[in-house]
Amino acid sequence: MDLPRPVRPELALVPRPRRLSPRPGRFRLDAGTRLRVAPGAEPAADLLRAYLGTATGQCLEPADDGAFVLALDPALTGLGEEGYGLTVSEQGVLLRAARPAGLLRGVQTVRQLLPYEALAGPSGTVAELPGVEITDVPAHPWRGMLLDVARHFQPVSYLHRFVDLLALHKLNVLQLHLTDDQGWRMPVAAHPRLTEVGGRRAQSMVGPAGSDRFDGRPHAGSYTRAELAGLVSHAAARGVTVVPEIGVPGHVRSALAAYPELGNVPGRRLDVWTRWGVCENVLGVGDHVLDFFRTVLDEVMDVFPSPYVHLGGDEVPTGEWESSPAAVARAAREGLSGPRALHGWFMHRMAGHVVRAGRRPVAWAEDGATLPLSCTVMSWRTPEHAWAAARRGHDVIHADHRRTYFDYARGSGPGEPPAQPGHTTGLRSVYDVDLLPPPDEPELAGRVLGAQGQLWTEFVPTPAHIEYLTYPRLCALAERAWHPADDWRDFRARLDGHRARLTALGVPHDTLRDPAPA
Repeated sequence: MDLPRPVRPELALVPRPRRLSPRPGRFRLDAGTRLRVAPGAEPAADLLRAYLGTATGQCLEPADDGAFVLALDPALTGLGEEGYGLTVSEQGVLLRAARPAGLLRGVQTVRQLLPYEALAGPSGTVAELPGVEITDVPAHPWRGMLLDVARHFQPVSYLHRFVDLLALHKLNVLQLHLTDDQGWRMPVAAHPRLTEVGGRRAQSMVGPAGSDRFDGRPHAGSYTRAELAGLVSHAAARGVTVVPEIGVPGHVRSALAAYPELGNVPGRRLDVWTRWGVCENVLGVGDHVLDFFRTVLDEVMDVFPSPYVHLGGDEVPTGEWESSPAAVARAAREGLSGPRALHGWFMHRMAGHVVRAGRRPVAWAEDGATLPLSCTVMSWRTPEHAWAAARRGHDVIHADHRRTYFDYARGSGPGEPPAQPGHTTGLRSVYDVDLLPPPDEPELAGRVLGAQGQLWTEFVPTPAHIEYLTYPRLCALAERAWHPADDWRDFRARLDGHRARLTALGVPHDTLRDPAPA
C-alpha cells in the first residue's frame, strides 16, 4: 500500500506553501510579546492581535522593539499582490509582504501554526509557534466559495463565521447568492416588496426536483443594509471580497411574486416558489423591467464595493417569451433571430449597466457565446466550456459541477443531501479540479482567474449541514487554487493534521453535528 509521507503536525498547513523549510526552536507567545508594525501594516496587525489574543488570552501591544515584526515592502515585487514571507525563530517572528493583502494571507498561516488547542481560546498552556521559513505566493487570483442564502436563509452572524473559515484557507472571494425563485434576501429601498413579499415562502419541498412532498413550514429571512455592510467590512478585514449575485432573467419568481408587472403575463399573480429545480417563469423584456433592475443593481453596487457583480444568467427557459406577443415584438424590434435570443440581449443590457458603473460583470455560462466580452464567465457544466469562453476572450472561473458543487453527496450516509441522486463528489474529485489549459493552447492560462466552490442549499438548511458538506472538501479546492503542484499523497498527509485544526474550531467535518459558535 502506498502510504503518504509523514508531516510534522504543526506544519500540516492547508493550502501548501510554495516553499517551507522547518527551523530549529520555537517562538513563545505570552504577555510580554510585542508587535512591531510598519506603516500600512496596521490592518494585518489588528487581525493578528485578534487571533493571538484569542489564543493566549493576552492583548499583544505594539512596540518599536517588538520581536514580532510585520513589514510592508513594495520592493518585494516577486511576492505579488498576495504573497508573503514568514520566518519564525526562537528570537522572533518576521512577516513581510509587498502589499497589505499579502500580510493578511501570512496572518492566516500564523493562525494555522498555533497549537490546535489554542485556536478556540486560551488553553491554559503557553502558545508557541514552530520554527519555520516560508515563502508563499498564490497561483490564481480568484479563490472563491459560493453560499446560497436564497434557498435557505442564514443569519449574518453565521456568515461572519463562514468568512473566517474561508480566510483560514486563504480563499479570497465569498459569492453571496442573494436571490432566487425561492427567496429574495437583498434589501432594495426603492422596491421594498422584494424582501417583504419575496423574502417569504409558504413551505419548502422535501426531496429532489419532482417531489410532491412539502414540509408545511414557512421560511423567511432577509438582511438589512447595515448587516450586509458589516459583513463586507468583516470580510475585507480578512482579505475576503464579498461578490453579490442578483440573478436575471431567470430564477426570479420571488421578484415576480413581489412585483407581478415584471413578468410576461399581465395581471398574473404568482407566489414565491416552494419547489426546487428550474422554474419556467422569467422576467419580461419591457423597458420598465430593465429600469427596475438597473435600480436594483445600483443599490447592490452601493452596498457591495466588490469590483465584480454577478448577474446570474443561467437556466433561463424561453417558453414564456415565445408565447408572449410583447416579447416576440421586442425581439423583432431589436433585430434578433427570435424570442430565444432575448436571453443574450437581456444580459448585454444588464452587463452594460454594471460596466458603466465601473464594475465587472460575472455570469454563469456555457461557452460565453451570448455574453459580451466584458463578462467574466463562470463555467459550471464542463471545463470545455471554460476553454471555449477563454478562446473568445473572456476571463474564466472554473466551477465544474462535478468537482466544485458541495451540495452533491460526499459519499453515503444520513447527512448526505439528495441534490444529485447517484452522483458523489468525494475529496479526490474536488482535488482533481483541473485549471490547466489544453496542452497545445498554453496561452489560455492567462485567462484563468481561478476556481470556486458552490454550496446550493435546497437540502442544506442549517450551519451544521453547511460545514459538514463544505469541509474537508473546501480544503482540497483551496489547495489546488493556491498551489500549482499536483501531489495528492502530500495533501492527504497534511490534511490529517489539518482535520485536528478544524475539530478545534468546532467545524463538523466528519459527522453532522452543531458547529461551535462564531
